[in-house]
Amino acid sequence: MRHLGREQVICCWRVDDVLVDPGPASSLPNLLEALGDWRPNRILLTHIHLDHAGGAGVLARRWPDVEIWVHERGAPHVADPSKLIASATRLYGDEMERLWGEIAPIPEAQLRVVSGGETIDGWEVAYTPGHASHHVAYRHDRTGWAFTGDVAGVRIAPSDFIVAPTPPPDIDVEAWHASIDVLEAWQPVALGPTHFGAITDPAEHLARLHVVLDTWADLARRLDQDDFTAAALAATASALPLAAREAQAQAMPPTHLWPGLHRYWSKRAS
Repeated sequence: MRHLGREQVICCWRVDDVLVDPGPASSLPNLLEALGDWRPNRILLTHIHLDHAGGAGVLARRWPDVEIWVHERGAPHVADPSKLIASATRLYGDEMERLWGEIAPIPEAQLRVVSGGETIDGWEVAYTPGHASHHVAYRHDRTGWAFTGDVAGVRIAPSDFIVAPTPPPDIDVEAWHASIDVLEAWQPVALGPTHFGAITDPAEHLARLHVVLDTWADLARRLDQDDFTAAALAATASALPLAAREAQAQAMPPTHLWPGLHRYWSKRAS
C-alpha cells in the first residue's frame, strides 16, 4: 500500500476475512483499489496512531457492519478522535491533512474492545505496551504469524536493519522489553509489522531488537536531539539503499525518535 506515492512505508495485512492496520485515510484509495470488491468482516488495530489506524473511521463509515478491534485504552480516542487529533497536531502541525487525510470517529457499536489475553476465532491477542500504552499484537493460529504493529520495530525487508520507533508520548523501555518477550514466547512462524513486509527470521529479529532498543535508548540519554538525530541518520545511511532509507524515514522520521526517549528518561529521573 503506497503512502503519499511511496512504496514500503505502511503495510496493511489481509488474512482470511480480516484486515490488520488499515493505515491512514490518505492511503485508502490505494488500499481499496487493491481490495477490489473484497471486503473484510473485521479490522484489527494494533494501536491508534494515525499511520496504523487513522483511516479506520472512514472504513467504518464505508462498511457499517464491520467489527473493529482496539485496545481498551485506545477505544475512547477512536470513538471520539478529538484528543488524538490535537495530540498529533502538536507533532505534525500543518502537515496533518497531507499526511493522514480525514480522521473520522468509529461508532461505538462497531468497536470490539480488547484488553489482551483473549483468543477470539483463531486470533490470540496480547497487550504489548512500550511503543504505545494502547498497543496490542495479534497471533493468527492457522498461519502462526504474529502481526506486531510497531512493537517489533521498523524493518524494510529484506534488509536486517531495525529501528525501534520511539515517538512521544508513551515510550517505556522496560515495558517494551517485556512485550518483546511476549512475542518471543509465541514462537511465531513470521512477523507482520506495519513498517514493512514479512520478517521470516522472527527469533533472530526479536533478539536483535532487544539490543537495538537499549542501544538507542542509551544514546538518547547521553546525546542531545541534534547529535542523536545525526547518529540515527548516519546509521541508516550506512545500512540501507536510498529508496529504503527514504521509506523508513517516512514511516518513522529520525527527528521523532529522540523526543520519546528523552521523555522516558525525564520521567525516570523524576
